[in-house]
Amino acid sequence: MTELLDRAEDPARMIRMIILEMEETLVELRASAARSIADAKEMKRAIGRLDEIQISWTDKAELALSKDRDDLAKQALIERQKAADMADGLRAEMDQIHQVLKSYEADIAKLQNKLREARGRQNSIAARLESAVARAKAREMMHGARTLDAFSKFEVLERRADFAEGRAEALGFTSLEDQIHELKAAEKVDAELEAMKAALAARNK
Repeated sequence: MTELLDRAEDPARMIRMIILEMEETLVELRASAARSIADAKEMKRAIGRLDEIQISWTDKAELALSKDRDDLAKQALIERQKAADMADGLRAEMDQIHQVLKSYEADIAKLQNKLREARGRQNSIAARLESAVARAKAREMMHGARTLDAFSKFEVLERRADFAEGRAEALGFTSLEDQIHELKAAEKVDAELEAMKAALAARNK
């Protein structure tokens, strides 16, 4: 089994195949045990019938003796012995079947334990494989070329945004000359405003 797993391209698939084979073997063992149990029951019924036949031949032999028919009694005892021999033969076969059933029982128990162990290991291996794949994806995401390329593009975009924001701020700046010009213009407006107020006051008087 270990060599098969070592050579397998897909160990998980090989484990599933082994478990399937074990399950099929377990079904076959149970079917064989069921047939043996059925055979034993049939033999038990046959032995019961042969025991009844022996009792019947015993009664017949006693009847023949009571009638002084030793010849008939002897024949009855011969028939009784045949039935007894057949019953003994069936009992011997039943003993063998019981031994086989014990063997089946032990094999089934061992195979069930192995199957439970295999299923447990299968689940454990599946969980480990899933975890390993998830970790590999996470590391690829953190350190992979696509992620690094994306972050390098982020940096380029951030630099572009900084530049655009700088231009917008720069457009709002005014030179010293512009500021002085604005002061002069404001001074002229203030003078005109005062002149208008004075003219308006004079007219009102």
